[in-house]
Amino acid sequence: MSMRSHNTTPLHRLLSLALGLLTLSPGRQRIGIAFAYGVACHLIFTLAVGAMITAMFFGMSESLGRVPYPWAYLANAILVLQFPLMHSLLLSARGSQLLKLMAPRDYARPLSTTTYAIVASVQLLALFALWTPSGVVWWRAEGVPLYAITALYASVWLLLIKASYDAGAEVQSGALGWMSLAQDKKPVFPDMPTAGLFRLIRQPIYVSFALTLWTVPVWTPDQLALAVTLTAYCLLAPRLKEASIQKRYGERFDAYNSQVPYALPRLKSFERHE
Repeated sequence: MSMRSHNTTPLHRLLSLALGLLTLSPGRQRIGIAFAYGVACHLIFTLAVGAMITAMFFGMSESLGRVPYPWAYLANAILVLQFPLMHSLLLSARGSQLLKLMAPRDYARPLSTTTYAIVASVQLLALFALWTPSGVVWWRAEGVPLYAITALYASVWLLLIKASYDAGAEVQSGALGWMSLAQDKKPVFPDMPTAGLFRLIRQPIYVSFALTLWTVPVWTPDQLALAVTLTAYCLLAPRLKEASIQKRYGERFDAYNSQVPYALPRLKSFERHE
């Protein structure tokens, strides 16, 4: 059974995990596999985030996909649907079994968060790097509007980073798995997040990600299709995730659920936390 940490801040957990890499117990094979997965995870994660930020900044009008039309419609549809479908599958019990096949048998369980992050990053990298642009640009911000929207776009990405930090940076980045394996210990998962942005809404990561889709300085049919599809996913998919959280935490989640709204913060929440 997975262990869970209590009464620690996200920064304290992340620093403790990272500092543990300075004193590793013997096990050359274990350490080598852990670091190999760690390097792959964080490299692909960085490339995926960079591709996301860049592609959406240009409204999906600049990408590497070159599938001829009308086949590009099908290729793009597959790219945009593969992420939510696989993402949801991997969060299920069947998905956890699939993750075990992506690492050596003896290390599959502790590496699960890392392999999950690798798969999600590959999916995002494929979506944003291999999209075939339509070539149609409806609107492109210039001058002062460009600077204002760019600042807003950057702010929303910072909001997403903050939400991921509050949820547990070690889990969201995939670091928990490989760093725990390198130290030859069971991964210690963070407790149910209720602090930071989670005090205002229950799904700050999904909401922040949805906001990145709508705060871009270039609008194209491509960006609109992407924004509509992934926003629908961000609003609907967490309902299924919350069902499993309720089973895990029971009355604790019920109490949290009754006090904190799903996606739109209450005005009194802002007043209370100012």
